[in-house]
Amino acid sequence: MVDRLLGMNRTWSSLLLLAAFWSVAAAPGAHTVRVLTYNIHHGEGMDGAFDLPRLARIIESTGADLVALQEVDEGTQRASGVHELTELARLTRFHPAFGKAMDFQGGAYGVGVLSRWPVRHVEIHPLPGPPDREPRTSLTVAVRINRNGPLLQFTSTHLDSGRDLGNRIAQVHELNRVLVRDGGGLAILAGDMNSGLQTEAMQILDGEWKNVSPDDPPPAIPTGRPGRVDHVLVRPFTGWTVVESKVVDAPIASDHRPVLVVLQWTGAARVANSRH
Repeated sequence: MVDRLLGMNRTWSSLLLLAAFWSVAAAPGAHTVRVLTYNIHHGEGMDGAFDLPRLARIIESTGADLVALQEVDEGTQRASGVHELTELARLTRFHPAFGKAMDFQGGAYGVGVLSRWPVRHVEIHPLPGPPDREPRTSLTVAVRINRNGPLLQFTSTHLDSGRDLGNRIAQVHELNRVLVRDGGGLAILAGDMNSGLQTEAMQILDGEWKNVSPDDPPPAIPTGRPGRVDHVLVRPFTGWTVVESKVVDAPIASDHRPVLVVLQWTGAARVANSRH
């Protein structure tokens, strides 16, 4: 009898622990967001092939909810007139938004967003730069996480790649000006910053954003380009938990490898300008 009672107690204890686990996992206000940033090199892989289905398979394999794309061609000659963002959206069954940086080869060139959730609002902000440099822009969309969660501001951007650091410095200041808003709203900034983690440009962003990108990999591990320049940043500083952060092993489809960050928003904080 005693053994039987002990066994019943152990069973109830296990059930109570399981119930407690699920109550935490399903707690109101906890929302998971899988973010991918990917410079797709206008659709051309390291093997010289324009292969949008290959890019779509990589995006789908990550399970991403929100994708920030850079170097996107829409209807250009080098893309054989294909609207790349439109085609990637069709292949992944995601909602697209395109931010044109410039007219190019009979079409347009810029950045894009793919979203698992409907896009509610779109804003395009040209970034400052000298007239002899490739124009740069930011594309911001508003989405509701998991359809019934909080509203989120999601931005894709691509900063200047030249040796003049002043161009990138001016561009990150502009990003902070247009994206950092009062009220503590949720925001994610992702893209090809053409800047390493410890550079001045990233330090300026770090004053307003929390960088949740993976650490730079060892030099012996190639990531498409020397040093990793693709980043994901979030606001506010508190309330976000990083579940996973990694460089995706996809070395052929582009001259960059995508960066995946899995985040959970717990709703624990609404103060956007504090790290604590």
